[in-house]
Amino acid sequence: MTTTKEIQPIQVAALYKFARLDGYEALRAPLAAFCCGRGIKGTLLLAHEGINGTIAGSEEAIAALVDHLQAVEGLAGLEVKYSSAAEMPFHRMKVRLKREIVTMGVEDIDPATSAGTYVAPADWNALISDADTVVIDTRNAYEVSLGTFKGAVDPKTSSFREFPTWVEEHRDELECRKVAMF
Repeated sequence: MTTTKEIQPIQVAALYKFARLDGYEALRAPLAAFCCGRGIKGTLLLAHEGINGTIAGSEEAIAALVDHLQAVEGLAGLEVKYSSAAEMPFHRMKVRLKREIVTMGVEDIDPATSAGTYVAPADWNALISDADTVVIDTRNAYEVSLGTFKGAVDPKTSSFREFPTWVEEHRDELECRKVAMF
């Protein structure tokens, strides 16, 4: 019997954490060295507001990196989603310093303190089935074209950076309503 692990030996991890990272610039070189020394490839974005990225490598290497990141002040509780691949999906390792880990172009916003309420997967269907809930697909036009939830509002943005402007233009119709975004 062939196992999935044998067929797809590369572990892929999409990760993020909104957290205040004072001195995040100093993390760049050590993180790059840590990843390169373990054969990890992909991209990690570092900013004052946290970390975001997708990386790939052996299961052991990815586990070591996740443990390493969780030990960094502010990164405990790192959100990580795992998948696998038959071949390495990335060509090199990049650790980039950014102004924002999710580009919104809005000054003085702190996602670590002003994020919405997390909804568990088991509760998501009930939330979006509620007639009083506005469901907004925050993805770009290409991603929306691949499929979305029935009845979801499509802001028709080409990048997430355009989303804050769309929200401002539709603030009145969203005010006093439950909003579910994905």
